[in-house]
Amino acid sequence: MDTDPIQSAALIGLDWGTTSLRAYLFDGDGRVLASRTSSMGVMRLPRPADLGGCDDAFEKLCGDWLEARALPVIAAGMVGSVQGWKEAPYVRTPADLAPLARGLVPVRSGRGVDVHIVPGLLQDGALPNVMRGEETQVLGALVSDDALRRSPRALLGLPGTHSKWVFVEGGQVTRFFTFMTGEVFGVLREHTILGRGMQPADEPHDAAFLRGVDTARHHGQAGVLATIFSTRTLGLTGQLPAREQADYLSGLLIGHELAGLSAVLSAEGFTWPDWTLGLIGDVSLCRRYRMALAHAQGLDVPMLAQTTEHGLFHIAREAGLLGAAGALS
Repeated sequence: MDTDPIQSAALIGLDWGTTSLRAYLFDGDGRVLASRTSSMGVMRLPRPADLGGCDDAFEKLCGDWLEARALPVIAAGMVGSVQGWKEAPYVRTPADLAPLARGLVPVRSGRGVDVHIVPGLLQDGALPNVMRGEETQVLGALVSDDALRRSPRALLGLPGTHSKWVFVEGGQVTRFFTFMTGEVFGVLREHTILGRGMQPADEPHDAAFLRGVDTARHHGQAGVLATIFSTRTLGLTGQLPAREQADYLSGLLIGHELAGLSAVLSAEGFTWPDWTLGLIGDVSLCRRYRMALAHAQGLDVPMLAQTTEHGLFHIAREAGLLGAAGALS
């Protein structure tokens, strides 16, 4: 790696979400030469966007790179939402790399640099579904992982506040589900009676978590609304210590999420092993999903790294953005 990475740079990539912004400096082969992180997520900037919040955040994080070298810029995530810098209309599924690259929406920064925003994905139907940012991670996984690239069917999980499960068939994202598991967990813990009996824990309680997974599997026929109260009653009857109740509730909700997916697969004549699986996202949260899938389905699901970086670079290359870099005189 060069002492001064800017001399080998070919692209700036931005992963711009709701609460954070991360910038990557790529060389022409897609290697990350440098990265920076900021707390200037879209929802932490002035409203509306035309007040210049996005422009100022971009300049603060990447201005010196652009001062030294003229570089193309690509951005993915909530920066392309109606609350972001400029709305990038959704691309409809099924979709792969090509329509996302064709759908890039440029916005001109104050210094005259075009930031090319990746569109999200829209799944039409009786229950419409959308994603922004996850499409870049999924496509990054598909281009960087040999098993996924060769597989005719892949199912990728992206745990989070709104967990996504993305079906990929023949190299295209065909459909996806959104589970509000993380947000519901936070609401139940902070704003309902279930949280009243909980105490903070110094470390994860895996046994309690897996007990929650098993409750969803074996006693969840009436649905999640009929099982979550057990978080309180197990505590009241002395069967679940207060420090373990949050982990139990987490396992219970994740268990219902995975049970819902199992029902979808079964209704279509599939089982989990019929799909090449992968998990993308926060390591500690992916660890929980790995543990749940191993316990409930006997699966060893890999965690996929650097998918955002791979996705940003390959979408930029498909769009013809590379080769536009040059030193400034």
